[in-house]
Amino acid sequence: MVQFNALLWVFLFLFAASALARWILTRINVRHLRRFGHRVPDVFRGEIDDQTLSRMTSYTVESSRLGSLETLFDDVVLLFILLSGLVPWLVVRVESLHLHEILSGILFFAVLAFAGTLLDIPFNLYGTFRIEKKYGFSTITPSLWISDFIKNTLISAVLLGLLIAPLLALILYTPETWWFWAWIFFALFQLLILWLYPIVIAPLFNKYEPIRDEELKDRILSLMEKTGLRVEGVYQVDASRRSRHSNAYFTGIGKTKRIVLFDTLIGSNTAEEILSILAHEVGHWKRKHILKQLLFIEAASFFIFYALYRLLEWPLLYSTFGFGGVVPYAGLFLLSAVLKPIPFFITPVGSMISRTFEREADDYSFSLMGTAGFLASALKRLAKENLANLHPHPFFAWFYYSHPPLTERIARLQRMEQKGS
Repeated sequence: MVQFNALLWVFLFLFAASALARWILTRINVRHLRRFGHRVPDVFRGEIDDQTLSRMTSYTVESSRLGSLETLFDDVVLLFILLSGLVPWLVVRVESLHLHEILSGILFFAVLAFAGTLLDIPFNLYGTFRIEKKYGFSTITPSLWISDFIKNTLISAVLLGLLIAPLLALILYTPETWWFWAWIFFALFQLLILWLYPIVIAPLFNKYEPIRDEELKDRILSLMEKTGLRVEGVYQVDASRRSRHSNAYFTGIGKTKRIVLFDTLIGSNTAEEILSILAHEVGHWKRKHILKQLLFIEAASFFIFYALYRLLEWPLLYSTFGFGGVVPYAGLFLLSAVLKPIPFFITPVGSMISRTFEREADDYSFSLMGTAGFLASALKRLAKENLANLHPHPFFAWFYYSHPPLTERIARLQRMEQKGS
């Protein structure tokens, strides 16, 4: 039986505060968009007509509503799981099978993860086949969606097992130092996934092939040689099988590092625009943003694992949620739930750092290409084709946006171009 004590009240306060803040932020963003969404920003004059602007507004509003509803649903489900006594009930059922403690923990997390996956299906279907179809983005077929769902579920199950089993083994067999070895394991596992993703996981979903445009390939490789950045290859991916959204990115580390271009990007952007986008991505590598992010994640995870170690055998944690004693794998879940609201309140810090990185990458693209015009035109095209929100509320953007708002970013690029000319 759940006990309403100081721990639970603090958790409920933080949980409610974060949920209310998310709702308010989304609401003021939508209101701001409805108020100013009919105005074409100065940097987009002549680029976007009223009909396109109206579709941009509607797409953002509908997507925001669905996102808010899904978040609210997830919050209600989590509260139900915690307050209904479902967690100790599930532990009793798992323990009745008399499995090894590690297998019991894997089964416990597998049940919760699979239930969460099933509950997410309606939102995924509505977003994919209703909203994305309505605005001309989704090209995925029901059979392909089912295939993706099965693959995602199986891959997630494998990765979950590969993470949970060693973690529980360390807790069981090295009770005083498990947090340190878990931190080491987490860091190595993360690097392994980064290395394997482009050559093992990604090809399970899409077809990757060397870019067909030889001239564009030569220009890209020439650009990479100019920067001293070695890549395994330049690939195009059949993203149009699922969506008309376009993108380009670097993936992998070491010898698996490669450049990937969506076929939708190749079909809609000029070579100069594609090169400017890649120059921006190169900027992240040359300015060591990827390394800094990895180091931050590892430093944060060090303290997180230590905090888990200190709290995992805390009697109050278990008695609050209906347990009579310590159950490590259940404790990991309870801690993840109780601590869930905290990252929300530090979101702006990460957002501000990310926006700084994006500006530095834009600066690098400008210096490498000798012009900011191509990147600005590429961003305009991407905004139009992806129906981006051109009027985010300033506070919403400050809180959430990992990139500067598009109008602000393009205006900055245009000022750079004017000063450089």
